[in-house]
Amino acid sequence: MKAIRRFTVRPVLPEPLAPIGELARNLRWSWHAPTRELFRAVDPEGWRTADGDPVRLLGAVSARRLAVLAHDQDFLRRLAEADRDLAAYLHGPRWYQEQGDDGEPLPSAIAYFSPEFGITAALPQYSGGLGILAGDHLKAASDLGVPLIGVGLLYRHGYFRQSLSRDGWQQEHYPVLDPDELPLGLVREADGSPAQVALTLPGGRRLHARVWHAQVGRVPLLLLDSDVEENAPGERDVTDRLYGGGSEHRLLQEMLLGIGGVRAVRAYCRLTGHPEPEVFHTNEGHAGFLGLERIRELMPYGLDFDAALEAVRAGTVFTTHTPVAAGIDRFDRELVAHHFGDDGELPGVDAGRVLGLGMESYPGGEPNVFNMAVMGLRLAQRANGVSTLHGAVSREMFRGLWPGFDAPEVPITSVTNGVHAPTWVAPELARLGDAGEAPAADIWEVRRELREQLAREVRQRLYASWRQRGANTAELGWIDGVLDPGVLTIGFARRVPAYKRLTLMLRDRDRLMELLLHPTRPVQIVVAGKAHPADDGGKRLIQELVRFADDPRVRHRIVFLPDYGMAMARTLYPGCDVWLNNPLRPLEACGTSGMKAALNGCLNLSVLDGWWDEWYEPDFGWPVPTADGTAAQDDGRRDDLEAAALYGLLEERIAPLFYDRTADGLPGRWIEMVRRTLTALGPKVLADRMVRDYVNRLYAPAAGAHRALALDADAARELAAWKARVRAAWPGVAVDHVEAGTALGTAELGATLALRVGVRLGELQPDDVEVQAVAGRVDADDTIADAQTFPLKPADSGPDEAGRRVYEGPLALDRTGPFGCTVRVLPAHPLLPTGADLGLVALPAETAGEGAGLLMR
Repeated sequence: MKAIRRFTVRPVLPEPLAPIGELARNLRWSWHAPTRELFRAVDPEGWRTADGDPVRLLGAVSARRLAVLAHDQDFLRRLAEADRDLAAYLHGPRWYQEQGDDGEPLPSAIAYFSPEFGITAALPQYSGGLGILAGDHLKAASDLGVPLIGVGLLYRHGYFRQSLSRDGWQQEHYPVLDPDELPLGLVREADGSPAQVALTLPGGRRLHARVWHAQVGRVPLLLLDSDVEENAPGERDVTDRLYGGGSEHRLLQEMLLGIGGVRAVRAYCRLTGHPEPEVFHTNEGHAGFLGLERIRELMPYGLDFDAALEAVRAGTVFTTHTPVAAGIDRFDRELVAHHFGDDGELPGVDAGRVLGLGMESYPGGEPNVFNMAVMGLRLAQRANGVSTLHGAVSREMFRGLWPGFDAPEVPITSVTNGVHAPTWVAPELARLGDAGEAPAADIWEVRRELREQLAREVRQRLYASWRQRGANTAELGWIDGVLDPGVLTIGFARRVPAYKRLTLMLRDRDRLMELLLHPTRPVQIVVAGKAHPADDGGKRLIQELVRFADDPRVRHRIVFLPDYGMAMARTLYPGCDVWLNNPLRPLEACGTSGMKAALNGCLNLSVLDGWWDEWYEPDFGWPVPTADGTAAQDDGRRDDLEAAALYGLLEERIAPLFYDRTADGLPGRWIEMVRRTLTALGPKVLADRMVRDYVNRLYAPAAGAHRALALDADAARELAAWKARVRAAWPGVAVDHVEAGTALGTAELGATLALRVGVRLGELQPDDVEVQAVAGRVDADDTIADAQTFPLKPADSGPDEAGRRVYEGPLALDRTGPFGCTVRVLPAHPLLPTGADLGLVALPAETAGEGAGLLMR
């Protein structure tokens, strides 16, 4: 018979062991090696069986073993040391607390919303890079003392577990997660009852959710759970699985994350005394509805929708992670309208105002589509991509929201992602110490040891996978020979959408076989990755690779490991010599897997995309050449060219370098590249650097803007009214005439042009605008590149009889060659973060002939 309910009967910890419970409840153990070693000492075999999860370990350890430990003086000493170390970590000042008062005061707290968080395999609430990035963001914030509050959903089935059928087709499994068996606790009211939030749904229904709390070092992580008795069956399933269900299911998830998440933060701060957030960070568009809830909070205090919107925008940061439209959640406008207004959330607010925040109401958009990223951008005063190249791609992708501005001026900056070193660096490498001073032989010995560990784990996982696929033990003896720790090892692991090109390596199978089976310079490849359950195209790619890897001729040299996750990754990254990434450029937003590999001395072999485009140097690895021109328009031709380039690099440069040994048997040049990767590239890819960038460049300015608007209702009203007035009057703004005070034909380097510009402001005043000259080199189409802007000042005289005002100023000719200049008028207000904020600009009319600008050739 099968049990209808599963639960764990936990032992009562003896009093001397009480601190170990607190150590288990704080997820700092997931990146703090001494604490993990302490848990291992509780029961080494139990630790292995529990997959390194202290909550599971303590739920299974025997009372007899606990009694022994309660009298083990050496264990109690180690426990006391770990307890003191955690207390010092949680309560002592760190980087954030040590910042001076010379700049904008730092925010008292930041709420960080994400649909997924990859903290540890023991809390499986992630699917891939977005969740791992969010987890690393929380961990680095904790290490730095940044007062973050994480907000997400608790998915009862997580993402999914992956296995393979006999013919290599991806199979999905959704194990039920019991929160009581996870490192979580309920947020409770003062009377002990579970804290709850609720959303209003159409038809008089309600969506209730409990709030679970995980402690990530110093950072609380709040996870909302709709599987509560107060909900009807449909509402109970809202948080059933990550990225599952149809459009309405996803919409309800995102409403719960954004709206319910704000309410959960308010409840947590009320119950614990945690400072209220001054900044709200929306990590990808899924949580964008948080801005609507914050607007609703402000409206009872005398702010109308527009003024509340300005106050909310001021303290909001939005991060986009996708360079492709298909990666953004988009909903039918009628579905969104159905859930807002008097019969749903935000009663009293016209649903049209809500729709206006997310509709693709710009050239090239779909007029009936509500776009979550568009709403995220409209609700945030500050936005960023996650690498320098991705920032540029995002500015181009969303430029329709800022008509009249060139892509470089679209107000989306970039903060390049980073990864959390204590989580991802192998202990063996950490023990090596300063890689810049370590002997070459020691570096090579650690690399060999890590390859051996990877080979052992690959064999165990491969054996389990083949057994799941229906193989008999008797036919699996060959697995003992899979992977050779002395062979050049290449890793490739990520999600499997088409643009990441999992099977590019299979483009010329004969050539790949030659690489794998080379008599003196062989390579071996470890591949892992999951396709979305609804993505049959991705599943076919996996099946294609698995069938190749099943070939008895090469199966000892290339393997596919199902169920890629954090536990696998912690062995895979350190154990590889080369990390392969071959997306279609520029569709990789960042690509943090290569960063994790680099922290372990693994060299990158990647298309120049994401972070690699930004930080590639010859000492750190190799760029895969990208096809361009007409070849880039034909996907098949592009894949052929880039795969050929990949094979050529492996054959002619990478494998020879790895196997080129000096008299002492060491690959000297390879080891120096490993050393440079660890010492020069490593510091750049750290999550600590990333979080500092967020604090200094986004959080602190957002907090200042929040104080100026959210805490000053009059300022918010004034700004909203000013924007409405400017938008209404803008059709009357025009540039009438541009003239220079010198003959253009005699322009020389170092000369100065005296610009005079005639401008019509209509009903606006000079204080409402800024008139600028825009100058720089021009290309063959007269497009200004590397533009610089120069403010022009109004002449002393007022408007002439025709209502024109004259603006003037000098323009220095500080460069030779083709040069161009134009002028423009922008809205100007002290509380605007950029001149592009309203998306309004007046340029010279094309019919103005030479008056439209100045060209010097």
